[in-house]
Amino acid sequence: MPTNIYESPLSSRYASDEMLYLFSADKKFSTWRRLWVALARAEKELGLDITDEQIAEMEAHITDIDYEYAAKMEKELRHDVMAHVRTFGKACPKADPIIHSGATSCYVGDNTDIILMREGLELIRDKLLRVIESLAAFADKYKAMPTLGFTHFQPAALTTVGKRATLWINELLIDFDEVRYRLGTLKLLGSKGATGTQATFMELFDGDHEKIKKMEALIAKEMGFTAVVPVSGQTYSRKVDAGVLSTLSGIAQSAGKFATDMRLLSHLKECEEPYEDKQIGSSAMAYKRNPMRCERICSLARYVIADSLNGAMTSYNQWFERTLDDSANKRISIPEAFLATDAILNIYLNVALGIKVYPKVIEKHILDELPFNATEKYIMKGVKKGGNRQELHEAIRIHSVAAGKAIKEQGLPNDLISRIANDPLFGTTEAEIYAELEPAQYIGRAPEQVEEFLRDYVTPLISNNQDLKTESSTELKV
Repeated sequence: MPTNIYESPLSSRYASDEMLYLFSADKKFSTWRRLWVALARAEKELGLDITDEQIAEMEAHITDIDYEYAAKMEKELRHDVMAHVRTFGKACPKADPIIHSGATSCYVGDNTDIILMREGLELIRDKLLRVIESLAAFADKYKAMPTLGFTHFQPAALTTVGKRATLWINELLIDFDEVRYRLGTLKLLGSKGATGTQATFMELFDGDHEKIKKMEALIAKEMGFTAVVPVSGQTYSRKVDAGVLSTLSGIAQSAGKFATDMRLLSHLKECEEPYEDKQIGSSAMAYKRNPMRCERICSLARYVIADSLNGAMTSYNQWFERTLDDSANKRISIPEAFLATDAILNIYLNVALGIKVYPKVIEKHILDELPFNATEKYIMKGVKKGGNRQELHEAIRIHSVAAGKAIKEQGLPNDLISRIANDPLFGTTEAEIYAELEPAQYIGRAPEQVEEFLRDYVTPLISNNQDLKTESSTELKV
């Protein structure tokens, strides 16, 4: 690895090799050559003067790209596509006269972008599925373990550790559907010409509209697509890019929410991300166990969410049939969004497979707050005994504020139960109240909700997509 030039941390530290290859020069330019072969094959089938020998020659040189010669040509021609047309032609002298016949730069550039985004979304989809599966196992394991709920990060009614995990999963299910939607709606640009009118192909095919339409269908089929966009200018609509980036942003939002929750749980010492034996949390404070993986998810998620604006701003600023201010931005914003989202999911999976849960800490926090959580039950019992609901609510409010003040200002234990027991308005005793302070009585339908959610939504998704699960490593680069 060169140390005297800048290298993106997404490459050296974060993204997987499979996603890095997808946006590599080899993948990009070999795809250009595959598209030139598909064009030539379709044109030959429809009657143009192209030979099997020429096509075979092109197919033989799809991957042996002379990058040095291509760079020399681009410096001279100031045009990347024509530089690679010349480079391909140099390798295929017999096919040189027919390479890129009738096409524009966007034929290879835009179609390749769609192909790469599709393959990138497929990788993302597969990793999403693995994260969902891992969290589902966690949710099922802890579906009945009571834990203190939080609203506004203030202690609230109890939930369960597993029920909280279903909230993370549910957001990923939304993302999974989004990815499937994008994959299901992506279409090739096809070969539309300089302003989308296919005028050059009208010349090549002597005005035969049906042959032109057939040519696009043949190209789409060879490249693994069922359709091309119905109309375009020189490019496909940049709203497609904006939509894909928005989908990646959604994944980043879900992952960031999970990672933020984990960071807060780590502070509470209730749950923790995996921590290795020799891992150092701080160069100064040797005792530290920082949630660095989840912090990294949040950091990368912020980048992807911000990056998604690039697609929207590029889309609105396209002039008429074509303008080139999308090009430099696309070269950066789309690959890096995929690389960062890939890295996020790699870390997410690593964490999801190794979440540590500390039941004793969770139980302590519950018992510290359960008297407050049980107050609604005290009110209901008082109502059943003939009390006025509004009077009981006000009494609970006053006692709760007083107990909370004693805890926070004097450091005293929570004495709310004794305050209520000593209030004749409630007609109960401390023993009666303590007998009902069992955390499992305050989790509502949480265990059943987990079971139903997994049974009705998650398990079918996993079962119906077994063929999508790739066994990529969960080991992080750093």
